[in-house]
Amino acid sequence: MQEFINTLYTEDNLFILTGLNSNLVDLIYLDPPFNSKRIYSAPIGSKAAGSSFKDMWTWEDVNVAYLNTLAENYPALTDFIAATGVMHSKAMAAYLTYMAQRIIEMHRVLKDTGCLYLHCDPTASHYLKVVLDEIFGKDNFRNEIIWHYKTTLKASSSHLGRDHDVILCYAKSNLHQIHPDRTDYPASENTLKRWGKYADTEGFVSNKHFAGSSSTIIDTSDDEKGFNINYGIPRDVWYIPHLTGSSKEKTGYPTQKPLALLHRIIKASSNEGDIVLDPFCGCATTCVAAQQLGRKWIGIDIEKQAADILVERLSDDAGLFKNFVHTAIIPQRTDIQKVEPTKSVKERLYKEQNGLCNACGTAFDIWNLEIDHIRPRSKGGGDCYENYQLLCSHCNKMKSANPMESLRLKIETRKKLLKEKITFGE
Repeated sequence: MQEFINTLYTEDNLFILTGLNSNLVDLIYLDPPFNSKRIYSAPIGSKAAGSSFKDMWTWEDVNVAYLNTLAENYPALTDFIAATGVMHSKAMAAYLTYMAQRIIEMHRVLKDTGCLYLHCDPTASHYLKVVLDEIFGKDNFRNEIIWHYKTTLKASSSHLGRDHDVILCYAKSNLHQIHPDRTDYPASENTLKRWGKYADTEGFVSNKHFAGSSSTIIDTSDDEKGFNINYGIPRDVWYIPHLTGSSKEKTGYPTQKPLALLHRIIKASSNEGDIVLDPFCGCATTCVAAQQLGRKWIGIDIEKQAADILVERLSDDAGLFKNFVHTAIIPQRTDIQKVEPTKSVKERLYKEQNGLCNACGTAFDIWNLEIDHIRPRSKGGGDCYENYQLLCSHCNKMKSANPMESLRLKIETRKKLLKEKITFGE
């Protein structure tokens, strides 16, 4: 596990996620593009100058090599995405496919006690919630958190002023427990009136006066004091100021989020020593916040030009980052048993595949079939039995160093073209 920790990866996060162990991380925060039809660029003169990303989607942005896996394992989700393409746009369908492919892998690497926070805006939040319902299970939805901030955007004759984002919170199972920061939630007047006469100078009421009200939060850190009347039950609307150009933590990176927001999320759903993953880490706010709070972290971002900004910020932040790794090498899972492609492995595969090529379905003698990786090692696939298959020489050459789904797509395309030619000929 140590090889994954405090590592910044510069690569497509789908490939990095595929190479991470299952049940590895305790908390995932992601702030992906929202399909807002905009291009974000950092201003000249800022630390992030030259960094930008396109937040408008086409099917060229989707890794088609993984589409079959999505269709086979999540048919209902595939139907929903197809319907979205009709109801909304092809761009939204492409965006949801892109996100679904990655959320599936995030669900796998998350511990059963873990939690995921997906940051989005009203452009796609309602569509992404359906995707999360299908992958995580609708019963594991915990909260739709509203991050409220003040902006200079004003209302118009067509819409009200917009100054909030949405953060969807999902647990992997009922084993996850949220322990939010209570310091920003003042208690109600009724609570103050009811318990104020029992409170000490710090606002705590001792357990001998506590009547067991289910609406009162107990401070478990001190059994003698009981609970603090100054703090109320945390809510799902958070007011945290947006970063301004004068902010000390501002890097100029497009869509940078404040450390205070990440501090609250990390405190709510992780403990010291836990592992926090951000697969769209941008200027590394999540990584910095995790390190400040005594957590371990994994960051991924595909933008190579932004890598220097990430490394600079990780290195300079209060001297916290003395030991971390920055790499573009795709990790290899260590939680699966490594198996060499021996003769006995080939014989076992031959029997399970009934002597057929796993791509074209043609029957061959065993010596005419070759052992191949279903998902290439260069794309996070490991040397394990589950990742082996037998292909004929022709199919193996067609597949090359791509995932198996890309070969199936080629075969289906050829079948379709052949059928069209036959029909046209008739």
